[in-house]
Parts: sequence; structure tokens; C-alpha cells
Amino acid sequence: MSAHTDNSIIIKAPVDVVWEEANRLEQWPVLFAEEYAQVDVLTRDQDRITFRITTKPREDGRSYSWVSERVLDPEQHRAVARRVETGPFLYMHIFHSFDECPEGTRVRWVQDFEMRPQAPFTDEQMASRINAGSEGNLRRHKQVIEQCWKGRVNG
Repeated sequence: MSAHTDNSIIIKAPVDVVWEEANRLEQWPVLFAEEYAQVDVLTRDQDRITFRITTKPREDGRSYSWVSERVLDPEQHRAVARRVETGPFLYMHIFHSFDECPEGTRVRWVQDFEMRPQAPFTDEQMASRINAGSEGNLRRHKQVIEQCWKGRVNG
């Protein structure tokens, strides 16, 4: 089995601004306000970044942490990522695209993954959790980046 999620939103700002803000990993605790407590960049080599994400404590008080790798293609406004420390996943592959559109920039997140047999969630349950989280996180990206853009324009 495997699972696939595909979520997107339009952000009313130029693609270069959205790309820059969304890929500033140190800002992810703001962009993923309900999810991430901390992001630590471990290595940065041109357009390849290895980093550790630590979540905010969950309902049970536990935080989770893992290492991911993100490869950026600034010319195409694309990013691919994977979890290096896979935890409950057999694999987790992520694709992010940033496409100019008449309203601003369409940000799209695609995730393909498979849960380990002993994981506490099935593929379908995790896809549901990821879809719900992505919707909220994309709305937060929209809010923060549009505010940033308005500040640049009006500043």
C-alpha cells in the first residue's frame, strides 16, 4: 500500500516572494505555527539542505523530531524533499511547486508515503491527518506571506 496527498492554495504575492519566504526554513515555526516548534539547519550545500524538525508537543505532551533533506530548484520554483529519519514511514517523498498565476502564486504540496506495518496509523489515516494539516498550514502560509508582501509594498 501507499498513500498520496495533493493540496494547494493561491497566495496573493509574486512567485519570487512566495518562493523566498516559504523556503526560509528558520521561519518554518511561524509558517507551520500549529505544528513545528523548531527547525535546525544541519547542512546547507548550494541548493541542498539537511535539517532537523521538532514538533510542538502533542495532546499527550510528546514532541517528535526527525531529519529531512530538501533540494531546491530556484529557477523552476520547485522543491523535493524526503525524510532521512523515516520514523513510522517506510518512506516520505514531498514535492512543492510555486507557479505564477493571475491571482498571485499557486503553492502546491504533494506527498507520497507509506506507513510501516507497525505504525500507529494506516496509510489512509495518515493521509487524512496530512490533508487536514496541509490545509491549515497552507492557510497560515497565505496569511504570513501576504502580510509580508503587503509590508514590502507599503513599507
